[in-house]
Amino acid sequence: MRLKLCSRSNDVVEPMIKPQWYVNCHGMAKGALDAVMDDTNKKIEIMPKQYAAEWKRWLEDIHDWCISRQLWWGHRVPAWYVTLKDDEIKELGSYTDHWVVARSEKDAEAEANRLFPGKKFQLAQDPDVLDTWFSSGLFPLSVLGWPEDTQDLKTFYPTSVLETGLDILFFWVACMVMLGMKLGGDVPFKRFVKF
Repeated sequence: MRLKLCSRSNDVVEPMIKPQWYVNCHGMAKGALDAVMDDTNKKIEIMPKQYAAEWKRWLEDIHDWCISRQLWWGHRVPAWYVTLKDDEIKELGSYTDHWVVARSEKDAEAEANRLFPGKKFQLAQDPDVLDTWFSSGLFPLSVLGWPEDTQDLKTFYPTSVLETGLDILFFWVACMVMLGMKLGGDVPFKRFVKF
C-alpha cells in the first residue's frame, strides 16, 4: 500500500466517505437505446452506422450514475434538506427522510409543506454540484433557456445534427439524449455524426 501525498503541501491525502446522489438510468437508457436501434420508430441516426453497436453496448449495460461532486463550482444538485424546528439533530443530512428534490427552492418548499404539514422548518440546498458529464448532458436544453418554456426552446429544440468524437459517445452524447428525452420530451438532435 502507498500513501498518496498532495503535490503542493506533501500532506497525506485521505479519502473521505460521503453520501452521494445517484440517478437510476435504466428507464432513460431504454428510451435512448430505442431512439437509435428501433427501426420502426428511429429518432436518431448515428453516422457512420457501425457506431450504433457501441451505443447499444453502453446503454444495454447501464448502471446507476453517481451525479454528485464535492466541488465549489457547477450546477447545484436540486435537492433540499428540510430541518424541522422540533428535530433533535439539526445537522444537514441527519435524517434520510428529510430530503426533497425539486426544480426550484419554491417547489422544494411546497414539497416540504406536503411532507410535513403544519410543521415549521428551514430549507438548505445540498452543497454538492452535478457531475460534469451529467451537467453537460443538460446543454441542449439549458442553452435554450430550459427549464423555462422559452421561445428559443420551442423554436430550436430538437436541433438537427450533433458532430463530435466517439470518445464521448456515452459520457456526453448518450447523457444528452437521456436527459433530453426525460426533461425536454424529445431527443435533442436527429443525427449524430462522429468524426
